[in-house]
Amino acid sequence: MTNTKINFSAITSILEKAAATERKELLEREAYQILDEAGIGSTLNTATAGDKPGPDAVSDRNALSVSISNTRDFGAIISAGVGGIDAGIYVEGLRNGQAVISTSPELCDAGEFLELFKNTFAYKQATHSTQAREKDILDGGLLEISAAFIEIARFYSATNPDAPFVLQDLTINPVIIRNGVMICEGVYCRFGEPVAIPIPRPVAKIDKLLHPTSIGIIGVSGTKMNFGRIILNNIINSGYDINKLTIIKPGDEEIDGVKCAPDLKSLEYKLDLFVVAVTADVVFGLVDEVIETDAAETVMLIPGGLGETQKSREQAMAMMAKLNEAHKKADGGPIFLGGNCLGVVSHPGNYDSWFVPQERLPRTQYKQKRNSAFISQSGAFMITRLSKNPWMDPLYMVATGNQNDITHSDMLNYFADRDEIDVIGLYIEGFKDLDGFAFAKAVRSAVVNGKDIIVYKAGQNTSGRNSTFGHTASIAGEYEICDAVLTRAGAIVTNDFSDFADLFYMAGCIHHKKINGNRLAAISGAGFETVGMADNSQTEEYSMQMAEFDQSTMERLAKILKAKKLDALMEVRNPFDINPGSDDEAHLLCTAAAAEDPNVDAVVVGLDPISPMMRTMDKSSRPGFDIHSDESIATTLIKLASDCEKPIIGIIEGGTIYEAFAKKLMGNGVCVFRATERGVRCLVTYTGARLRADKIRKNNQRSSE
Repeated sequence: MTNTKINFSAITSILEKAAATERKELLEREAYQILDEAGIGSTLNTATAGDKPGPDAVSDRNALSVSISNTRDFGAIISAGVGGIDAGIYVEGLRNGQAVISTSPELCDAGEFLELFKNTFAYKQATHSTQAREKDILDGGLLEISAAFIEIARFYSATNPDAPFVLQDLTINPVIIRNGVMICEGVYCRFGEPVAIPIPRPVAKIDKLLHPTSIGIIGVSGTKMNFGRIILNNIINSGYDINKLTIIKPGDEEIDGVKCAPDLKSLEYKLDLFVVAVTADVVFGLVDEVIETDAAETVMLIPGGLGETQKSREQAMAMMAKLNEAHKKADGGPIFLGGNCLGVVSHPGNYDSWFVPQERLPRTQYKQKRNSAFISQSGAFMITRLSKNPWMDPLYMVATGNQNDITHSDMLNYFADRDEIDVIGLYIEGFKDLDGFAFAKAVRSAVVNGKDIIVYKAGQNTSGRNSTFGHTASIAGEYEICDAVLTRAGAIVTNDFSDFADLFYMAGCIHHKKINGNRLAAISGAGFETVGMADNSQTEEYSMQMAEFDQSTMERLAKILKAKKLDALMEVRNPFDINPGSDDEAHLLCTAAAAEDPNVDAVVVGLDPISPMMRTMDKSSRPGFDIHSDESIATTLIKLASDCEKPIIGIIEGGTIYEAFAKKLMGNGVCVFRATERGVRCLVTYTGARLRADKIRKNNQRSSE
């Protein structure tokens, strides 16, 4: 709802007068006029200079700041945090989100923004010694300021095509409470001209990219195994119909059983997908030819050198301008994936265009049902994650490369509406201009549609940001803002590569499970493991608590111990150390009892592979005492985990000789981790994200009613 107190015409007039004198910064009195026209001048008591405190106020420990800034990738951002001269110390010393919070004004209202801010150290310090009356004044004032700033940020954002100007920076700092009055000591405002918004790409054509009924490829050698020939072989070996394949190559009739055409003009029909595997210097002219001949609906640009180097940047910019112009056509023109992209593996599309031989990275199906999509700006990141953890096993794998045309938000928007996709993982090095904002909206849409979104965003420090530019021609935005905005949108933003792979794998396994809360049951026959489960039940962002077992569950567990003659050794508690003497059945029965407890939301069970009481070996010196036995936990846990509505996470703390044990469980849908801390911390993070996503969906439902 628009704040009727805001006089946008008057604010625009102030900016116009400054622009007429070729100024991009307002004088302080003009900036105060902005606050007055926003309807918050009286709230901040800025009407008369005599009401302001002296210069010493800037060092007040309760000083706060509120600001609007414009970012290259996310457009307008609204922030609140510590203020005064000591602000930088707190921002540098506190972890992300404690000194300052930031979000897109499109993703929250004033009430939600204030509640977010109340969780920060900045707010707690400002109100630590504040009387109740002054705290109410501060809360009420911040609510009014936030409401006004959200509306102003939306209107004067680079993402608003009707914005007369873009507010680059509007900051009030410090804001303090003194003698029962909320006071603003300083205001700063800088603005700029509106920016051109790219023409929307025809995202629907991504369907032809992923499920092509015809494929053309250029760059195939008839005499050696170059990248083009490897791609051709991978497409053929993935089962794609060679009669729907065409090689663009003059002088040859066919290669590897695939017919050749001398050029694009010679094609008998329009291609759904055209794979370009030639050198970068040829690509620029070839792109012009594709646009002019309208030869393909989608184009995959494999080669690098299309914007990563200083030499190629000018040509790449000119090429992108042509691609953008082509989208003005009635059908939106062709869409381009890449350049510098590894390609696509689409199991439903029955093709594989990676230039990695399948012998080096088998595309074997590991999961019973593939339900995820993996989108990566770096092809190497994607293939190394899959090589290390083939159980990620996505249905689609797409390398976006430089995003010369198709962007992260385009791909996410496509998969957000796919019923067969539950989990979408994305590795991002940088966003194109304003695509961070479009991506955040796509995240919110996907989460509302019930998807889990796992993101690793590169550029967490200065070195990281510099390296991303050198790799894929990306300009990484401020990581803290990206983290805050995407988390607010509903994504699970990970801090390292291992966390990304773990969360992607776990989400694929337990997406369909109910997560009603944060009460955890921890079970193992190894004492260190139960301790480790408790120790890792808390992360920086979220924590799970050890569930208090229901009395009936306590009695049930006690009976299991007694039946196994372990009651004299162990007591029932949570975490529950069931002793190394516990066999497969004891593990299963205790896990079932915990999972059926109404006070438990999730179970983590150590499967104690090295215990001599457990059937965890592929082959054993004791006949029948192996994972193939009907009594083995490797057999019995499968049905329990499948039937249970709650997540059950298995932990196998053992070496490579237990790979068959893990493989049997994982191959039948049981979520298994090979390290206690990784499994528990992953579950904690995932649980917090799922509960946050549920809240987003409920709020969305209420707002649409």
